[in-house]
Amino acid sequence: MRNLCMTVSYDGTAYNGFQIQPIGKTVQGEIERAMAMLTGEDVKIHGSGRTDAGVHARGQVFHVHTNASIPVSKWPVALNSRLPQDIVVLTAIEVPLLFHSRRSAKRKTYRYSIRTGKYPDVFRRNYEFHHYNPLRVHAMRDAMSALVGEHDFTTFTSIHSTKRSHVRTIYKAWLEEEGDVLHFYFTGNGFLYNMVRIIMGTLMRIGEGKMEAARMAAILAARDRSLAGPKAMAHGLTLWSVEYEELDFEREARQ
Repeated sequence: MRNLCMTVSYDGTAYNGFQIQPIGKTVQGEIERAMAMLTGEDVKIHGSGRTDAGVHARGQVFHVHTNASIPVSKWPVALNSRLPQDIVVLTAIEVPLLFHSRRSAKRKTYRYSIRTGKYPDVFRRNYEFHHYNPLRVHAMRDAMSALVGEHDFTTFTSIHSTKRSHVRTIYKAWLEEEGDVLHFYFTGNGFLYNMVRIIMGTLMRIGEGKMEAARMAAILAARDRSLAGPKAMAHGLTLWSVEYEELDFEREARQ
């Protein structure tokens, strides 16, 4: 038995999320179908985390146990020839059997993109939330600083969350400007259901002047979902990267 760890990018527009659902097409389902075609095995892949319907991934990670003897370097090309064009496997590494893509992960980074201005970009409309009016960028940046550190993020998760603890650590939160586009990055040890999207809905309220940046710390401390903003649209969100102690996927992708 081998344990293979792979990175995959996907456009989530046409999918009902990463994880297999009772109804609807999923990224996991497409990858498992491709693996069955390639190896004849009925396998189950395990992702580093879920992404919602419509959410994208630049660097999702999954592992899979297989008896197939295909050289590890051949897996990406072999799978990509059997996958839809909106799913691309980038790297494959053989890892110890105890490795788990979710439990072994140390840091994850998400990016949320907002385009401001009168018109959306027709070519990037599936990857950016279009906000018609300018936003108070400095206020949004100030509010993000209140999220850094270890906190109980109950305010910023769905009331349907099933996690026993809502305590997570945000290591970094920063904003980059690219012309009319604002890219918000969040790096942490883990994220709750809808956490980044609810944070972004709150930041947009601050950017619109409907909420003061100074309130962010109190809203976080209150652990009350009703105090936060609405959940932001899914298509602006991308799982940017997943980091592990001993794996360098960026290096593997360059080789």
